[in-house]
Amino acid sequence: MNISLREQVAGKKILVATFSADGHFNPLTGLAKHLQEAGCDVRWYTSDIYKKRLEKLGIPHFPVLAHEDVNADSVDELYSERALLTDVGDKANFDMLIFGKLSTSYLQDLRQIQQIFPFELVIADSLFSAIPLIKTQLNVPVLAIGVIPLAEESKDTAPFGPGLYPPANEDERNAYALMWKHFNEVVFKESIDAYAAILSEHGITPGNSYLFDTLIKHADLYLQIGTPSFEYQRSDLGENVRFIGGLLPYSSDQLDRFWNDDRWRKYKRTVLVTQGTVERDTAKLIEPTLDAFQYSSDTLVIAATGGNNTEQLREKYPWDNIIIEDYIPFRVAMTYATVYVTNGGYSGTLLSIANQLPIVAAGLHEGKSEICARIGYFKIGINLNTETPTPQAIRDAVEQVIQDNTYRENIARLAQEMSDYNAKELCVQYALQVINEHSQQLSVH
Repeated sequence: MNISLREQVAGKKILVATFSADGHFNPLTGLAKHLQEAGCDVRWYTSDIYKKRLEKLGIPHFPVLAHEDVNADSVDELYSERALLTDVGDKANFDMLIFGKLSTSYLQDLRQIQQIFPFELVIADSLFSAIPLIKTQLNVPVLAIGVIPLAEESKDTAPFGPGLYPPANEDERNAYALMWKHFNEVVFKESIDAYAAILSEHGITPGNSYLFDTLIKHADLYLQIGTPSFEYQRSDLGENVRFIGGLLPYSSDQLDRFWNDDRWRKYKRTVLVTQGTVERDTAKLIEPTLDAFQYSSDTLVIAATGGNNTEQLREKYPWDNIIIEDYIPFRVAMTYATVYVTNGGYSGTLLSIANQLPIVAAGLHEGKSEICARIGYFKIGINLNTETPTPQAIRDAVEQVIQDNTYRENIARLAQEMSDYNAKELCVQYALQVINEHSQQLSVH
């Protein structure tokens, strides 16, 4: 008799480990609950800022203990010099230094956790820098979940970060090869050398590429959220890379019923805007979008602030056609919306694709330039190539994606491709694969 995947995975001890930021934590919540409901013993290692959320999810929490609690809320306070960096490359290199240095502290905590919870598998977000150390020092397999677009080094793409399209000709290909060399030997040299030293101390032969690429290559399997048609083609794609479709954050029916404002019925079209929770400066995107459509008689604007300046914005924009909330269940709001305006958060972008909702994108930092670039390249929306668009630029872009059916047709095709993937079940399949392969290796030795 065939044994189902759920029956095979039931009882497995799985530790989820994530860097402490919403873009790293949220995408794995749906998978964690799915595994738990399949009978796995699932626990989570991350910052205390997620303690209450994990309590609501019913998932046991292991806090960060071995180092200062570096998370999206505290990083600029702990590293005050970070806020002074304006160059995208300098900021990215600094962030990779932080990620890399955290790896040994993560390992120290995970050693302690392993004594009381002998986990058989770690599922980590793709920027969790202890991935190579878990495999070699704890002798446990690792699934890495790609919570950002694929950042693997490739001869067929520009370096990850600037948001450049794939090469259109041989001259561009050669230019990108030189750019990769410059990135690895100059721009990211400090962070590459620092992380290589950590790996060497633990008996791991370091490569000569930057952190993101190194973490991808060291995972047993790297599960990229998204689909091939929302990613640049690579002839040298890593053998451990798999696409899993739209792995979305956990959402309950109770949460979906939270938002019941019916003003959307009164207007011809609805613009949904957010700039996530990390970017606190609402003047960058939310306010220009509200400025673009204030007083409008046919356009409703729904702004999700992530808890940033909500009351101040309500006082500044008191008009009936503007709804401003800390948080809005996007699964519901996107069924009403006509256009999604975003600074390029990956989960929101994928949810927008799933809802066949054309996008206007404006973001540069924290990898958002790459997400926005893909939105423009695959013509599922318009990339404004800035973090500070004008109200006029936003209004014009919204009008364009509404009037030109190309965007809606392209995103409909991409949504269909995404629906062909059962992301959670694929993750279960791959989890069993690496657990079983690891067990076989242990039995041989």
